[in-house]
Amino acid sequence: MANFFTDNEDIKFHLDDSRLRRITDLREREYAEHKEYPFAPEDFEDAQDNFHRVLSLVGEIAAETLAPSASDVDVVGCKLENNEVTFAEGTQETLKRLAQADLFGLTLPRQYGGLNLPMTVYMMAIEIVSRADASFMTLFGLQEIAETINQFASPELKEKYLPKFSSGEYTGAMVLTEPEAGSDLQAVGLRATYDEKEDAWFLNGVKHFITNGCGEVSLVLARSEEKASGARGLSLFLYERDENLLVRRLEDKLGIHGSPTCELQFRNCRAHLVGQRKRGLTRYVMQLMNGARLAIGAQSVGIAQAAYTQALKYAKQRKQFGKAIIEFPPIFDMLTSMRVQIEAARSLLYDASMVVDLQYALDHFGEKNKETTAELKEVKRFASLLTPMIKYYASEMCNRVAYDAIQIFGGAGYMRDHEVERLYRDARITTIYEGTSQLQIIGAVGGVTSGLFRRMLESKKNNSYPDSFNSMVEKTDECERFLEQAIAFVKEQNDHTCTEYHARALVDMAVETFMGILLLENARRSEHKLSVAKRFITDTRPRVQMLAERTVSLDMKSIDEYRKILG
Repeated sequence: MANFFTDNEDIKFHLDDSRLRRITDLREREYAEHKEYPFAPEDFEDAQDNFHRVLSLVGEIAAETLAPSASDVDVVGCKLENNEVTFAEGTQETLKRLAQADLFGLTLPRQYGGLNLPMTVYMMAIEIVSRADASFMTLFGLQEIAETINQFASPELKEKYLPKFSSGEYTGAMVLTEPEAGSDLQAVGLRATYDEKEDAWFLNGVKHFITNGCGEVSLVLARSEEKASGARGLSLFLYERDENLLVRRLEDKLGIHGSPTCELQFRNCRAHLVGQRKRGLTRYVMQLMNGARLAIGAQSVGIAQAAYTQALKYAKQRKQFGKAIIEFPPIFDMLTSMRVQIEAARSLLYDASMVVDLQYALDHFGEKNKETTAELKEVKRFASLLTPMIKYYASEMCNRVAYDAIQIFGGAGYMRDHEVERLYRDARITTIYEGTSQLQIIGAVGGVTSGLFRRMLESKKNNSYPDSFNSMVEKTDECERFLEQAIAFVKEQNDHTCTEYHARALVDMAVETFMGILLLENARRSEHKLSVAKRFITDTRPRVQMLAERTVSLDMKSIDEYRKILG
């Protein structure tokens, strides 16, 4: 039987990362729950076996049920009738199978029917699902909403809603209003008002482009404080859908047709406050964004893997001039580049996932002492830098790989007879939603220029590489020097506009240098990874040099000259 986990050696490689032991030991609290829940692991080896079993089951459903229906789901899409959204038949069947297999609520505590899996394992499941059908990921990947309820909602709300998420009975949506308030609800999003007589909050307003907006439960960021400006006036609410929510329309999109993107009108919708007032964006949603960025990173890697797999298969079968086209150097070089980019992104994805996992484990289950408190602060800083990096790099990589996959198919790839056409359309959204690439760059550049990236890089570097690694180590060292020169130049300009202008180049240099180090570490455990590292670092070194040289050649006068091009 086809299985999108067991056929992917690279995912299994990262699942065997030794750092998962500490994360799992913390989450499992010395494996104390085994007595209360027979399916809970007895030790780390038992937990690791559970990880493999869960991912194998996800991989089987993805390959046998989800992937075969993806093309039909793309054509049929979702329907809106009488304020109700209907999923395509293939989507409904997959939802049913996942619920029967207890594969919802993967990261939730066992007391609510969850499996208490680390975030890293969940991201692997999202990648596998996205390889089969990226549009389904927006249903499966929104389990982070339940995790937010678990962390911040009252015990009563958790008891009421989390078991329904774990069983697959409920799906969710995230509805975010803008930080600034205005007078027109149609324009500014949502307001929450407190009714003292009812002792309840009520939501009013309109929001566009809400992924799975038809979900049974929504986490809604709304303006609760009229006199407080910006983020300080926003609070987070939990809303269970009723007749007061109107799904006004479904968006007609370029891709991910199996995922309903809704325009919603809240008409005095009764809701529950989650956590404290005024902290909706600054604490709860910002923490939620780490998981959201990882999820889009995983979705991107999954789409890229699907595009590469299909392109590789086609290149082996398609013959021209008496031989398979994969034998032509331009083709096998393109395929090699695609695979190396995917494996580099996957290394960054699961490194970032483990940092987020460690942050959560230390925060919720770690000992409260001076040493762990200091570690937690640093891990939080690393997570805040790595999550925009992976969202940015993986989504951009995904679009490049999908583009190249069509090129390998040639004219056939432009036709809907082959799935690469759908993958190309599905890929496009990844650089846009949950924060555009430009926003991710702005989110990461501060860490790159402040010295945080330097500390993170030093934490990964190993000074005892084998002699056979010397040439690669020299190239990564050169990349670091190029980056430092570019950072120093930008700082000398002491101009915010200049920093923003060069932000993309700085982040590109940082991300690729960091992935080079990650691949060097991977190469210690695998001959295949050694080959991947050589190719990636060989390609990266001249690109980083070029970006650095361009950066130091463009001061504000040069940038002002470029503005004239736009008139």
